[in-house]
Amino acid sequence: MFRFISIVTLSLLIFLSCNISKVDEISLAGNWEVKLDSTNVGKEENWAATKFSGLKLSLPRTLDDAGIGKPNTLKPAINNYVMSNLTRKHQYIGKAWYQKEIVIPSDWKGKTIALSLERVIWESSVYLDGVYVGSANSLIGSHDFQLNKLKAGKHLLTIVIDNSNKFPFINVAGTKYPDKVNQDMAHAYTNHTQIKWNGILGNMILKVSNKNAPENLQVYPDVESNKLKITFNQLDFKDKTLRCIIKSINGDIVFNKNIDDFKRTNNHVSFEVNKPDKLEFWDEFNPNLYDVSIETGSGAVNTRFGFKGLSNNNGDLTLNGKRIFLRGNLECVIFPLTGYPPMQKEEWARLIRQAKAYGLNHLRFHSWCPPKAAFEAADEAGFYCQVELPHWSLKVGQDEKTTQFLKSEAHKIINDYGNHPSFLFMALGNELQGDASLLNGLVATLKSKDNRHMYATTAFSFQKPMGTRPEQEDEFFIAQWTDKGWIRGQGIFNSKPPHFNADYTSGSAHIKVPLISHEIGQYSVYPDMSEISKYTGVLEPLNFIAIKEDLEKKGLLDLAPDFTHNSGKLAALLYKEEIERALKTLSFDGFQLLQLQDFPGQGTALVGLLNAFWESKGVISPEEFRQFNSELVPLLRFEKAVYESGENFSASIEVANFYKKLENQTIYWTIKDDLGPVVYEGELGDLNLALGNNVNLGDLKYLIETKTAKRLTITLSLKGTSYKNTWHIWVYPKNVSTDSKGILITSSFAEAAVALNQGKKVFLNPDYKALEGIEGRFVPVFWSPVHFPNQPATMGLMLDNKHPAFNQFPTSTHTDWQWWDLCINSKSIITDSLNVEPIVRVIDNFVTNHHLASVFEAKVGNGRLVFSAIDLTSNLNERPVARQLRYSLLEYMNDDAFSPDKEIKIEDLNRIKLNEKNGSFSTTDIYN
Repeated sequence: MFRFISIVTLSLLIFLSCNISKVDEISLAGNWEVKLDSTNVGKEENWAATKFSGLKLSLPRTLDDAGIGKPNTLKPAINNYVMSNLTRKHQYIGKAWYQKEIVIPSDWKGKTIALSLERVIWESSVYLDGVYVGSANSLIGSHDFQLNKLKAGKHLLTIVIDNSNKFPFINVAGTKYPDKVNQDMAHAYTNHTQIKWNGILGNMILKVSNKNAPENLQVYPDVESNKLKITFNQLDFKDKTLRCIIKSINGDIVFNKNIDDFKRTNNHVSFEVNKPDKLEFWDEFNPNLYDVSIETGSGAVNTRFGFKGLSNNNGDLTLNGKRIFLRGNLECVIFPLTGYPPMQKEEWARLIRQAKAYGLNHLRFHSWCPPKAAFEAADEAGFYCQVELPHWSLKVGQDEKTTQFLKSEAHKIINDYGNHPSFLFMALGNELQGDASLLNGLVATLKSKDNRHMYATTAFSFQKPMGTRPEQEDEFFIAQWTDKGWIRGQGIFNSKPPHFNADYTSGSAHIKVPLISHEIGQYSVYPDMSEISKYTGVLEPLNFIAIKEDLEKKGLLDLAPDFTHNSGKLAALLYKEEIERALKTLSFDGFQLLQLQDFPGQGTALVGLLNAFWESKGVISPEEFRQFNSELVPLLRFEKAVYESGENFSASIEVANFYKKLENQTIYWTIKDDLGPVVYEGELGDLNLALGNNVNLGDLKYLIETKTAKRLTITLSLKGTSYKNTWHIWVYPKNVSTDSKGILITSSFAEAAVALNQGKKVFLNPDYKALEGIEGRFVPVFWSPVHFPNQPATMGLMLDNKHPAFNQFPTSTHTDWQWWDLCINSKSIITDSLNVEPIVRVIDNFVTNHHLASVFEAKVGNGRLVFSAIDLTSNLNERPVARQLRYSLLEYMNDDAFSPDKEIKIEDLNRIKLNEKNGSFSTTDIYN
């Protein structure tokens, strides 16, 4: 019996030993010893020579993850230290030594062994058994080392990571931030979005291969010729034939042949094959992916790719011969729990799903390049990527070592990530200035090496003429303006009355390469205090906490959610018009938002409709945003937002179609008032919608007749689909009373004071230009009041639209287009020390957090007052909105509902001062 069991056991062991595959990769993830070396003594003391005992750390991760480094000592305060960016709980800059004992298998003897560290900031140096192996510098990809002639058994591996700045002029310095460590602005090396972490992320592996195994497999689709060019490297390739196998990711074989017609130059092998019949295009609607494997006598190598071709068709951007439009967003390494990008595909897939839910099809990786997991997720989702060198410099070319580093990074990007079909675009950095010829030369080199992508010298530039027209080698052009004018909104919305028949054709039609508008939006949204509890990782939101404490001190904290909501609604309104102008421009190829989600650095730039976690702020749903940001968008061109009774509303119907050709379509429209009934409807049938801009499809005309003020909602939809879009217009009667016998209407403080003492009702509307206050604006804070402090820094209106003062003036709770004239012709009065009730409250920026109002009410002395710092007096025949608001306020004041809760003394009015030019009034003036 014993003998039988022994024989069976022995046979089983032999069977298992024959069927266990040999290990060709060893993960180094796990526990490591770490010693900090901020004074740089480790090399001199030869720390790598002996096994040391230090802090315990599990890799891959960062020192911040482990709570290692100098603890933060900052306290919440509204200053440029705290408001610069999210605060690291622990921070370490310098060298850190990581050490681990490794075991080399016996069957690895004589083979090539590589050490790969997927992502490091900034420099890594490797020692094996105390002997220096080499160093690597890269911010965009793996650090790779060859460990040759290793004996089987135990070895001591020591890795030194130095996260201090290694090259000059990589970064623009944000001089508004007093802490020097927070002045670097490019997102590959910064504390403003990701942090300057020390550690190792992603795969940490030892990998073995035959010395003569094929490697670096690259696939170059040629859509025009209907071919595939395939290349790889092999040190000593002597085979007369090789095998190429292409499979879909489902495992279906689309190509399986021996190849004997190939070219060999030194260790580089290349060949071409006709596109297999079953090989389908890759794009946003059809993300078809394929695995290709090359087998030679010395081994095999494989990669994944997509069949796609990007082209410039007389200035139009095309993919696979079809026009595309980039609905883009910036990705600036904003991951506030970790301070670094995720290395798992699932995390990137979640982010991209959220982006697609809001209608986006494109990410621009601002001054950095993401890890392979991001490309893999984008490949599978059909999402378009633009990557950049880790570079935001105003001194390009001034340091030779920096130049060589950036050239090396550029070649590494296209070598490591070039097969990913989602990798469509590459710029050499953000808003670069300096040696334009150097940038053009590098682009020319990259174009000749790899034609799978489009290249640009820079993502915009403030250096003229660089930023005004494409450079010689640019294959696409990202700009705020051209030599013929602006190609984005922002300031336009404050300087011109609302109009919806504009586009950017005048500034863009002459550009002969694909044109993309640069960093559109940047409309600040008030901080969301509920977000504070979400920061459970390595970063502390001291900036948010400081704002919360200031609001609490000033009695505004209860209003904070409404500040967020109403400033967000204004931002969404502006994003809609900005995006629609881009979609209406015939010679346009896309836009890049800055941005859909918040940017927590650069002075707390909360410009997102989503927070920094890519979560909704409740301002606008994905479905609402997709109405104007989608592959197919119905559009209207019309003259203005405000109409009087007797006028014609006239609009031209368009469709921006970047989905597919659609035939025999019907567009249906309705016009409704806020009470619900449809006041007008119609349709256009038998429409064939081509790819691109379908303009002048028909007209929508409606004669406006009304005796009361109304908001009308116009909806345009593509029948039988979910594609629709909506707009509001406001209609007002021509004849409303602007006087009232029972109310003193005056612009004089002194006259108002006398009447109030007599117990009268007073509507006080002084010349707003003479008032001391904040200049009236329609648009909110640009980017950040910390980063750009010299701007009128308010964030829109907040209105109680159920207040009886608005009974004759339909309004939302937030700024909408009908408020434009009122906002521009106004001042925002600081009412911190006045016990008044705002009727029109203005949201202040989060640095100053004043109580602001343009219209307020109060009991004053024996009387009752409505004060307006909005001009509701001048040119009322030509200003129907001002006329209607005046009428509504006067009607309210004549009603029993006019009974203000708040009370001030007459002398308190002295706190609303006139500017020096016009003098100020005093209580002496009032009583005399």
